Amino acid sequence: MQNGTRLAAVDLGSNSFRLEIGRFDDGIIRPTEYLKETVRQGNGLDADRNLTEQAMQRGWDCLARFGERLAGFKKSQVRAVATQTMREARNRDVFLTRAHQLLGFPIDVIAGREEARMIYQGVAHLLPQSTERRLVVDIGGRSTEMILGCDLEAQTMESLRVGSVRWSMKYFSEGQFTERAFKAAEIAAKAVLEEATPLFERQLWDTAYGSSGTVGAVSDVLSASGWPQGLITREGLDWLLDRLLKAQSADRLKMESLKDDRRPVIGGGVSVLRAVFDLMNIETMHVARGALRHGALYDLLDREAPQTDLRSHTVQSLARKFDVDRVHAERVSRTARQLLAMLCSGPDEQLIRFENKLGWAAQLHEIGSHISHNDQHKHGAYILDNADAPGFSLPELHRLSLLVLGHRGKLRKLDADFSDTMFVQQLMALRLAVIFCHARRNPDLAGLNLNLKESNFCITLRPGWAEAFPQSAYLLREEAIAWQKTTYTLTIKEG
Repeated sequence: MQNGTRLAAVDLGSNSFRLEIGRFDDGIIRPTEYLKETVRQGNGLDADRNLTEQAMQRGWDCLARFGERLAGFKKSQVRAVATQTMREARNRDVFLTRAHQLLGFPIDVIAGREEARMIYQGVAHLLPQSTERRLVVDIGGRSTEMILGCDLEAQTMESLRVGSVRWSMKYFSEGQFTERAFKAAEIAAKAVLEEATPLFERQLWDTAYGSSGTVGAVSDVLSASGWPQGLITREGLDWLLDRLLKAQSADRLKMESLKDDRRPVIGGGVSVLRAVFDLMNIETMHVARGALRHGALYDLLDREAPQTDLRSHTVQSLARKFDVDRVHAERVSRTARQLLAMLCSGPDEQLIRFENKLGWAAQLHEIGSHISHNDQHKHGAYILDNADAPGFSLPELHRLSLLVLGHRGKLRKLDADFSDTMFVQQLMALRLAVIFCHARRNPDLAGLNLNLKESNFCITLRPGWAEAFPQSAYLLREEAIAWQKTTYTLTIKEG
């Protein structure tokens, strides 16, 4: 990446949406602009876990403003991620379709552990390099992420459904601060968090860091009142709780440096933070400058090259875990990429991205055979839809699962968007690659040509190819029949 390149990250959190813009400079991203808006989508989920119209509109209005600021950025320069509220919302697709249009860039809904990994990346990149063992805690609006890591490597990651907005709605819904409410909130938070306690025992880390909203707000209030800058202690939390109880309600709470947008959720945030201190035996927590949005920025750098793209390493790890035939998977991957290159035209950068994703699907197309050879494509799709896959967003992982599900068998079973031309081309390339490599040896594709005109795929074979490879020719004819039940057709010609 060239020095001076602008990069941007958008964090669609449960309490606030944030936009961070930075400039790449000799391997470092130097922040140049930061925008934050409180949208509080986390309390906009109704009883059926649908976002209300008002909550969606607040988000859309914010993203429209962010989109105006991002005008002129390329797709490869922007990463937008959505977290727990979007993971929960049943009608998230309704929100995201409009949100994508307004922002002008895709929005990835990321899994909890992927959010945790990216938070750690953001924190670690803004800390000095060190061999210290770090515990990083991020209390968001509807989830809390905890991570153990060293230097730039996140080693243990968890995401739990407890957060400042969720707990404030549940235990401080009227905005009243009482000892009984705080006690109930802390006990409930510990009940959720303690399942992860064995993973983060005190002897496993040297220094505790807190990231983002709740931690930042508590630190600001404490430092404005004379407590050490950038540190949160047990004594400080006790003092803060006493102040909240004396105020009796969020409306009456008057504290220097407590922002208006944080006041309605401070009760839930403090109760969760106190529970974390107790369970993890934390005496002092350092406030980190890095956060999820910074991790998203550095993720853009990592995705630039296969050797640094975490998704490539994740695919290799899954292939090893499920004992995939690596030689055959690479054969199918190589063939599928070759076929896709015949079909696609456009910017080289875009083609490389689509080839990489097709290659990952090819490398994992037999992942389900570890469970059963019969219906291996169905088993493989299920594994990918439910796997912890560092580096992948949930939509990316689902697209991989659809390609694995569709690499063989009937096409009607795919709940896929066949108006997405690139997906259809990837699917065709993968299915044909599996056919050409069915004998588990390198295929002879000399003289073969594949093209797409409107909705008709056409394979042109060299004279005599069908006679030389009768089984492959038979499978191609069966494939042409399979595509007749879609909006596309496949024609086979001998040149």
